Amino acid sequence: MTTPVTIAVDVMGGDRGPEVVLRGALQALEADPQLHVVLVGPAEHVEPFAAAHDRARAQVATEVIEMGEHPAGAVRAKKDSSIVVGCRLVKEGAVAGFFSAGSTGACLAAATLVVGRVKGVKRPALGQILPAYARPTMLIDVGANADCKPEYLVQFAQMGVAYMEALMGVARPRVGLLNIGSEDTKGDAFAQEAYGLLSKQVPQFAGNCEGGNLMAGDFDVVVTDGFTGNVCLKTIEGTAKTLFKYVKDGLMSTALSKVGALLVKGSLGELKEKLSPDTYGGTPLLGVKGAVIVGHGSSNETAVKNGILVAAETARADVAGIIASLVGAGAAKASANKTADATSDHIDNAAQKGEASASDAQ
Repeated sequence: MTTPVTIAVDVMGGDRGPEVVLRGALQALEADPQLHVVLVGPAEHVEPFAAAHDRARAQVATEVIEMGEHPAGAVRAKKDSSIVVGCRLVKEGAVAGFFSAGSTGACLAAATLVVGRVKGVKRPALGQILPAYARPTMLIDVGANADCKPEYLVQFAQMGVAYMEALMGVARPRVGLLNIGSEDTKGDAFAQEAYGLLSKQVPQFAGNCEGGNLMAGDFDVVVTDGFTGNVCLKTIEGTAKTLFKYVKDGLMSTALSKVGALLVKGSLGELKEKLSPDTYGGTPLLGVKGAVIVGHGSSNETAVKNGILVAAETARADVAGIIASLVGAGAAKASANKTADATSDHIDNAAQKGEASASDAQ
């Protein structure tokens, strides 16, 4: 039996207005009988909906963080904004997770500053599920950390593994490093150092993933820095949209092709749904103490519904707890390796000094 779970929903998040978010929340409630939602936003939007639905309650928030505002500054200044209030509910334990299609930067800042990082996590990361051909693939990070150190990618891999095992049911996920070639010597100094760390500290690491193989599904988790990951994600989304425009233009070009379009309409609809980011609802922010899902600003009600459902399943699976265990074990292993390397260096230095002394004595 599914465990009851409560998720906070930012009613003011997204470009399409509160009504779209509320319709998405209603669809989520209908899809999951054990789901409860706390709607966060102005009273005129959240209170009527909560009054009409048994498994919904209102949490009034009087401020809204706009898309153009400085994320961290807005989070600090607008303590009663829907994003900050939603994250505060997670921190206080009033809800198990939070969904917002509002400012991504503000969601990241509030989740980090208010909800807090899992102990041992150096940088939370956004992990996007991609509809790769063989099976879904998580690309992490896709925008939370533009500047990274190689050791961050080790934790990204550990967090991605935790999510794919707990939520996607993947046994022993294969981890890849996004790079310009498959050989371990490929890439810049950053990529080569990251490769070495992943090889030592992530048992599931299976080597480099070239850009052309990302959508093939050869890997279950692909790690990269947030700048590269965000450019890669938007390129994939833009290419998919352009491809469908070309297909539509081709099918509508002649009377005969229009007849063919009727024959393949159902299959094309299924393909479009599979490739649509709305299907996955939002991007999990991994590494914070709770289930925080960040949706697209353009999210429709389907995307909102799916984002809320993903938040519920992430909370039920206790992904944050699993990450805490994995990262803790990984940190201990890294510390042990560092100590072992230091000891080895010390022994080598001592041996060299001993050889030198023996040579001098002769």
